[in-house]
Amino acid sequence: MQPLNLIRKYYGEKVGIYFAWLGFYTVMLTLAAVVGLGCFIYGFATRESSTWSKEVCDPLIGGNIIMCPQCDQDCPYWRLNVTCESSKRLCIFDNYGTLIFAVFMSVWVTVFLEFWKRYQAELEHEWDTVEYLQQEEQPRPEYEAKCVYDRLNPVTQTTERVPYTACGKCMRVSCGISTVLFWVLLILASVVGVIVYRLAMFITFSQRMRSDLKDLEPFKEYVSPQMATSISASVISLIIIMLLNHLYEKVAIWITDFELPRTKTEYENSLTLKMFLFQFVNYYSSCFYIAFFKGKVVGYPGKPVYWLGKFRNEECDPGGCLTELTTQLAIIMTGKAVWNNIQEVLLPWIKNLISRHCTQVGSEKVIPRWEQDYQLQPMGKLGLFYEYLEMVIQFGFVTLFVASFPLAPLLALFNNLCEIRIDAWKITTQFRRRVPEKAQDIGAWQPILQGVAILAVATNAAIIAFTSDMIPRLVYYWGFSVSPYSNSSTHTMQGFINSSLSVFNAADFTEMSRPNDKILMATNVSTCRYRDFRNPPDHSYEYDFSMQYWHVIAAKLAFMIVVEHIVYFTKFILSYMIPDVAEALKEQIKRQRYVTQVILHETNIRHFTELIKPVAEKLHDQVDDPELDIDF
Repeated sequence: MQPLNLIRKYYGEKVGIYFAWLGFYTVMLTLAAVVGLGCFIYGFATRESSTWSKEVCDPLIGGNIIMCPQCDQDCPYWRLNVTCESSKRLCIFDNYGTLIFAVFMSVWVTVFLEFWKRYQAELEHEWDTVEYLQQEEQPRPEYEAKCVYDRLNPVTQTTERVPYTACGKCMRVSCGISTVLFWVLLILASVVGVIVYRLAMFITFSQRMRSDLKDLEPFKEYVSPQMATSISASVISLIIIMLLNHLYEKVAIWITDFELPRTKTEYENSLTLKMFLFQFVNYYSSCFYIAFFKGKVVGYPGKPVYWLGKFRNEECDPGGCLTELTTQLAIIMTGKAVWNNIQEVLLPWIKNLISRHCTQVGSEKVIPRWEQDYQLQPMGKLGLFYEYLEMVIQFGFVTLFVASFPLAPLLALFNNLCEIRIDAWKITTQFRRRVPEKAQDIGAWQPILQGVAILAVATNAAIIAFTSDMIPRLVYYWGFSVSPYSNSSTHTMQGFINSSLSVFNAADFTEMSRPNDKILMATNVSTCRYRDFRNPPDHSYEYDFSMQYWHVIAAKLAFMIVVEHIVYFTKFILSYMIPDVAEALKEQIKRQRYVTQVILHETNIRHFTELIKPVAEKLHDQVDDPELDIDF
């Protein structure tokens, strides 16, 4: 438990509401972390019993399936069972428990936001900030210093000074929007650069790891070319993300200063929007690429699709790209948390250490405590802005892609437990005390959290439908594992691997894509397999999409539409059933308003009585005067 009232009294409501929100978010993460850990344990316990994973690892099934090269000329043929370990890892995250957990998280985020509104309303009432926003906020000094133009205020009908004309304001806003768009495009360019790296390194890793080199034998069973490429690319993405963040922070502050918002609230809201938009694209763009674009438009071995007319599009593992998305999330989320915590601890501590050393040199007198506190690092004019931003980005990782990484809430919980202590230690011992400020809520972050929560439903449904192999497995189990598509009389998962891999005639390779394979060519490879649902070479419509492909596409779209509508309807019902203000608090507020009205009424009566008392006494004396002749 945090001493929120003490924090509020000493640092003000603005700091108090931050620690209240962070503590409430951490408590709510506990439930999500427990359920996510249970989902992970279920997947780990059942990974060996998965039928399709057994088929991949079986020497008689996966060992006899020769896969087509995944790049032109330089990549060799390879046997499916070399992905045995990666298929087992995939079973940990790609199972029916993940579907249940994704739906649970969609409900959890709604419950979290609704109950936070209730808790926030209680704090507003307890800290007497209910009517804070109704007070007129004073302009910023930076704004008033540049007021050189006169303008008629439409509300007060008086002349007031402003720093720019309507045309000047439009130019400033346009400049800000253009700069933000430029940096967003710069992020996308960096993502393209990482994709080029992935394409180049995949060829290198494929040549090394799927060859007969004995020195790689201990690792070939556990590390596939896709995994090696994914890990190295994720680390590079993390480095680029951190570098761009450092540069854009300064640019965003400069743009907001140039726009010259009138009040501090307007300044913070403008900066919040710019920073979150940039951070959203910066942190999540690579994850969106892996989840929804990689391996989706690759063609087939005889007619591959080339990116920019030169690079052959990336393909996923036979089990899909879900494992790669999990790896990307784990590396970026963990690396970001560790780096931020190290920065928050070391930077202010080192600066204060240097400051104390410079102050004490040549001076032997004892410095008073208040002077020591004044020599601490200033908090900065943005205050807790970066703390909120860090947590909101983490909230996005926990909700947007949780269908591929059930351990995300657990990692977030561990990070938040450290974050609360680090922030408390930093504010109390490493930073100079700020002037206390009032705040009614968490400001512009509230609608951002609500927007992320709405988007999370669509992204998780799309991940399950289009990134994982759950829907193709269900379609095979209920439709294609029995007659007339199979000889089995009962629904089964046996034969799914063979059904999910199409056949390609090696003679149909073009000269550009034909592999230079000196290892398996002696075995006279006539056909190879690739991940897709296409007709075989001897079909009248060879290499066109098969009937199973259209069944799978229809099932994916139906799943996404149905799940989205069910979850959105559930979120709407929960939002309606959970009021923003508790009934007990409503009654208490009504009681206080009633008591206030009674007191005001009695005060007005008392004041009116005191005013008319002299007049009444004078009239009474005149009535009692015997010399006064009054004819009734």
